[in-house]
Amino acid sequence: MSVYRNSAWFLKGLSEFTRNAFLSASKQFVEKDLEVSMAGRAFMITGANSGIGKATAMAIAKRGGTVHMVCRNKDKAEEARADIVKETGNKEVHVHILDLSETKKVWEFAEAFKRKYKALNVLINNAGSIMSQRDVNAEGLEKSFATNVLGVYILTKSLIPLLEKSADPRVITVSSGGMLVQKLRIGNLQSERGRYDGAMVYAQHKRQQVVMTEQLAKTHTSIHFSVMHPGWVDTPAVANGMPDFHRSMKDSLRTPEQGADTAVWLAVAEAAAKNPSGRFYHDRKMVPTHLPLAWTHSSALEEQKLLSLLEDLAKTFQPH
Repeated sequence: MSVYRNSAWFLKGLSEFTRNAFLSASKQFVEKDLEVSMAGRAFMITGANSGIGKATAMAIAKRGGTVHMVCRNKDKAEEARADIVKETGNKEVHVHILDLSETKKVWEFAEAFKRKYKALNVLINNAGSIMSQRDVNAEGLEKSFATNVLGVYILTKSLIPLLEKSADPRVITVSSGGMLVQKLRIGNLQSERGRYDGAMVYAQHKRQQVVMTEQLAKTHTSIHFSVMHPGWVDTPAVANGMPDFHRSMKDSLRTPEQGADTAVWLAVAEAAAKNPSGRFYHDRKMVPTHLPLAWTHSSALEEQKLLSLLEDLAKTFQPH
């Protein structure tokens, strides 16, 4: 089955995830959807110093939004901020330093942010990590799980009260089409068993993000949740984390701006918020979260169990 899944995914990718596929899909885009002012609205973007995150921050700053860049590396973040301010003329761009793999610090950051700022309209969970080998953080958690899943869960959950108080609140998570080859697994969240394949672990985390989004949308109905696939994008993360794929597909990969397009649309367009909450998007359209005949569906019980496992783990690291 995995051979079928991988083959079906790759063929789908060649027709839908490439640069040419974006150019083709973009002919159907409604231009005025993005002709909006975001002045007075606040956006938090994780991993905003390069790739899709930086392109998203740039697009929102151009529309006058207040941008909170949440980044791991201070020097890179300040350099990216300077680029954004210079290009957009928008000085309401703020840098916050946080490593999402440090679970307790994610809690502390979110609590401090809520104390300092009175509004947050949109949270964009973009930061991600593909590891070449299994590594654990100081808290004993597998690092990519801590970054891609638990960190995203804690940041989102702890900022929900602030989002709910703000106008037209939205949460967008940047997932990956790689999740289409993965069935939700909740018995090995820390990748302790079996051979560690960084790309497959990442794809499993992206499946978990989709399930997380669907579940949170059911519980927090005043917030518009969405999760999106940017297509195959030429970013440092792909070049470093999937070097063979990057090398073979380099000429067909999307630019970071093309990869960011749907995230920006979900964050700012009025049309996006009219769609149901909790859905998966690609090139500004709601798309299925499973490949046909791929046997990747999970039960409602398994999906709820993922959220309760994350909740229990998150509480373990919550500062008192």
